[in-house]
Amino acid sequence: MESEKTLVILKPDAVQRGLIGKILNRFEEKGLKIVAMKMIFVEKEKAHRHYEAHKKKLFFNSLISFITSGPVCIFGIEGEDAVDVIRTMVGETDPKKAQPGSIRHDFGMQVGRNLIHASDSVESAEKEINLFFRPEEIVEWKHNQYCWIYE
Repeated sequence: MESEKTLVILKPDAVQRGLIGKILNRFEEKGLKIVAMKMIFVEKEKAHRHYEAHKKKLFFNSLISFITSGPVCIFGIEGEDAVDVIRTMVGETDPKKAQPGSIRHDFGMQVGRNLIHASDSVESAEKEINLFFRPEEIVEWKHNQYCWIYE
């Protein structure tokens, strides 16, 4: 099995709405493994580094303001094709365009309050995990259910 790690951030709207457990449960029920998690306030400097790809876009300042407006819950998640699997589970950026059954479709209403961030590539995931977690915060462990999830 080719396992990969990815980063998920439950944004301030997900935290404030009490959706941490419901969303995290979806990943665990899918068969993904949580290898790191914490609740933090994202500092502006770290938010700028995280969203640097959007620096020249009109919504950049509001994105920074929002991600730093309240606590977030950050997860390192591992599994086969974890990046693509989680991006599918998360859904389109705009909840109105997201597929039924996706997190953004089921819980979101507006693009500016779309609940969740998920890394868009293995390379981005590695960079983002290193931005938010120290190596000793990543827990390597054997998932005893993998034989029932993967061939």
